[in-house]
Amino acid sequence: MRLRTINFLFFVCASITSLPAQSIPLTKASSFKLTGTSDASKPQSNVVTDIEIQNDTIWLGTGKGLSRSTDGGRTWKNYYNSPEFGTEDVSAIAVRGNEIWVATAHSVIRNDASLPEGSGFKISTDGGNTWSTLPQPVDNYNIDTLEYGPRSFIRALGITTAINNITFDIAITNDAVWITSFAGMARKWNKSTQKWELVILPPDRLSSISPDDSLKFDLSPSEGALGLENNLNHRAFSVLAENDTVIWIGSAGGINRTSDGGKSWTKFNHQNQINSISGNFIISIEKQSAGSKNIIWAVTKNAQDPDETQGISFTENNGISWKTTLLGEFGHNFGFKNDIVYVPTDNGIFRSGDFGNSWIRTGTIYDPVNRQRYTQSAFYSAASHGDTAWFGGVDGTVKTIDNTTHPFGSNWSIVRAAQSPSSISGTYAFPNPFAPDDEIVRIHYATGKQGNATVTLRIFDYGMNLVRTVVQNVFREPNREHDEIWNGRNEKNEFVTNGVYFYQLAIDNDEPRWGKILVIQ
Repeated sequence: MRLRTINFLFFVCASITSLPAQSIPLTKASSFKLTGTSDASKPQSNVVTDIEIQNDTIWLGTGKGLSRSTDGGRTWKNYYNSPEFGTEDVSAIAVRGNEIWVATAHSVIRNDASLPEGSGFKISTDGGNTWSTLPQPVDNYNIDTLEYGPRSFIRALGITTAINNITFDIAITNDAVWITSFAGMARKWNKSTQKWELVILPPDRLSSISPDDSLKFDLSPSEGALGLENNLNHRAFSVLAENDTVIWIGSAGGINRTSDGGKSWTKFNHQNQINSISGNFIISIEKQSAGSKNIIWAVTKNAQDPDETQGISFTENNGISWKTTLLGEFGHNFGFKNDIVYVPTDNGIFRSGDFGNSWIRTGTIYDPVNRQRYTQSAFYSAASHGDTAWFGGVDGTVKTIDNTTHPFGSNWSIVRAAQSPSSISGTYAFPNPFAPDDEIVRIHYATGKQGNATVTLRIFDYGMNLVRTVVQNVFREPNREHDEIWNGRNEKNEFVTNGVYFYQLAIDNDEPRWGKILVIQ
């Protein structure tokens, strides 16, 4: 699974034509024992882009790194800010048994611009107890020539930097680890040779390639100054290992399938089939196994052809023909529970119990135990464990039971990162800074009262002018922590401008509590 921040994807797409030409050598992996992690009752971040569940272990890729639960989500081990993981972002996670690969990334400043940079992989073979590290794969050449069968020699663009070279997806097989790195194209880590190998996919003009063919094309995601042809199909985003020999790779030019471990490939796109995928930009590929059915699902967004449409595409016959559904919806990933498929989208969570023929969508997500509401519509990740379905987005992690006695969405539980106030009269705002066009800010506190209290929350600008009365004289219970929500709008329902704002939290007739919020759009 991969990072789901779509603005980030589009930024990378726009940046590939200006890859810096610095060289970063590929060093041998080093290993270390995990230290410095923190155990907590909650994950460390409310932005959850990946969920992987293996047996009773839940892995989250979040805005503050990696989190793991081994008890069904009751407690969490957070790896953020540990000596091994540091403060790196998680861009992809893959789990196969006790083998875990975590791709990381960060931002760097070049010529006053913030650019994404892949920082490599953290690898565990014992379920996350000890880890090794591997740098982001980069090349030490500008153009290389790859032998492909007895008749073909393919020119390949060398990616000599980790900037714009971010791993978006990972798949693990018995003898290799497959990654899609966009600027770095599709590659696999050969476990026998302990080396990275470029994966040769069809160019845009061909629908299939085989080592028995006589071929001439360039393996290159961009034209650049080296005279290589630009192939959208070499801009890789997603990968699925159906088994050790059948691999699916999604790109900006379609879906590629191999049944011989990566030697030959067939490409499916919107232009080369009658019953085709909806669009050629493949955000995600996943497999659903239910009884005798094996269905490949893909998030298929429109690329360059105006006839393409964003939506969901799926096949039950290995890509010979495709069906499309949820056209117009911007999906991010999939989760499965037997014959049920979940699709997290920008517009909520969609669920189908009949293999995509009909769908229901989540309405209001409210946790009756902690009396919190999920405030955003976007979700990026999904997975299931038994009858429990898990989903992650920009406002925390949510879960719900989905079975015959508890229909989907009838009872939600919200897991949200928040530290307890430092004192009885403590309060803080999170996230801070915050961007009102993307998120809300929460003012966290406890009343410190033995009984119900009345609470008023007001927002002031830097000149202490009243901007918004968020709540006024509302009752809040004792012996628990509360969040009041501000959406970044003033009394006229207009977004406030960038700057420093102050909040005043008045509880009964006590001295008001004050805090500061920084708004950055």
